[in-house]
Amino acid sequence: MSEHEVDVVVVGLGPGGEAVATELATAGLDVVGVDRHLVGGECPYYGCIPSKMMVRAADALAESRRVDGLAGHATVTPDWSPVHARIRDEATTDWDDQAAVDRLVEAGVTFVRGDAWLTGSRTVEVDGATYAARKGVVLNTGTEPSAPPIDGLDATPYWTNRDAVKVEAAPGSLIVIGGGAVGAEMAQAFARFGTEVTVLEVADRILAPEEPEASKLIGEVFGHEGIQVLAGAKIEAVEYVDGQFAVRLGEQTLHAEKLLVAAGRRPNLGGIGLESVGLDPAARSLEVDGRMRAGDGLWAIGDITGKGAFTHVSMYQAAIAVRDILGQEGPEAAYHAVPRVTFTDPEVGSVGMSEKQARDAGLNVQVGLTDLGSSARGWIAKSEGLIKVVADADRGVLVGATAVGPSGGEVLSMLATAVHAEVPVATLRSMIYAYPTFHRAVEDAIKDLS
Repeated sequence: MSEHEVDVVVVGLGPGGEAVATELATAGLDVVGVDRHLVGGECPYYGCIPSKMMVRAADALAESRRVDGLAGHATVTPDWSPVHARIRDEATTDWDDQAAVDRLVEAGVTFVRGDAWLTGSRTVEVDGATYAARKGVVLNTGTEPSAPPIDGLDATPYWTNRDAVKVEAAPGSLIVIGGGAVGAEMAQAFARFGTEVTVLEVADRILAPEEPEASKLIGEVFGHEGIQVLAGAKIEAVEYVDGQFAVRLGEQTLHAEKLLVAAGRRPNLGGIGLESVGLDPAARSLEVDGRMRAGDGLWAIGDITGKGAFTHVSMYQAAIAVRDILGQEGPEAAYHAVPRVTFTDPEVGSVGMSEKQARDAGLNVQVGLTDLGSSARGWIAKSEGLIKVVADADRGVLVGATAVGPSGGEVLSMLATAVHAEVPVATLRSMIYAYPTFHRAVEDAIKDLS
């Protein structure tokens, strides 16, 4: 067994881990980066980037269909092959990470591909080699798709998001288990390419973490587009016979060519030796402090911290961990204004607390709501959407907001700033909003606070 003494070992090279390794190596530290799969993680190969390429293509089809009634007539024939080609090329041809590995090495990081195992404080073993880290270890092991315990499901060739982004042709029919962000985005994308889609959600509505008004609106849009949504679904069993899936819901059985399971993810905390540093490998997340410390000489960032399974959260935490390791001053982590966007059409952007969360926290809640379609820009564009703001009346600041619309994720930026910086509601009431824009609807929502 070979032994190596280094400054830092980074285990898991998703976006945050890659950023930590690169920044520390650039700062002159001796850094080893370890990953058993693809450098860059879920986002560039299976998650945010390829899925949004699917969404962009589907949105282009939808926009072409809006020509009638606005600008004349258009006939468009859907073809999935350009989508597949773009995703395959973006993933550097058949999901090869050599370009990402080269980028790491050029920054001065020693890259090791393999399974990492913590053998004690500041010590990591990888395939027979031991790395002793003078400063410590950074964990960024991420999550992977999980499947609910449905009778017969494991014996079928169901898709996860990783399979869905690789397909060469849109299926004729598709059942999606899970009406969260991933399930909703992919359901709408495939439907716009002609796939007959049914979404099964065990909760009482799709996009359950979002405001009920947002869930209702997206559900209505799905209905108009021919997507069947069955909320409160009780899935009893799944079978796969003669190239067809059968999903049994009590007395009703649904059939489809393909089945996508988008019902959550599980943290990659088992099998990395957390026991050696007194942590629970069966935990849902690792507890970290404001500097991302999970123990003596141990930092954790990304999905495994339970602060939001988003690339932007991982990158945010990476910057904090780097500052701490380098002994630099800077603000500690704050999560009161974490933004997120579901890239359906219309987009659903949200930040901070929902109305329910604010009420459950005992705040003196005020709510403002406006229909985006009643705004000048919404009327011009024939757009569906809404703006909802949630305020703490005692402090006179917004604690949460939701923007649903064609540019919901972009309109969210000003709302995220308001929540993060605790901009007084009085200031938001008195500022000038450009006309006619989608973000001008925020003014109407602020006026509606009561």
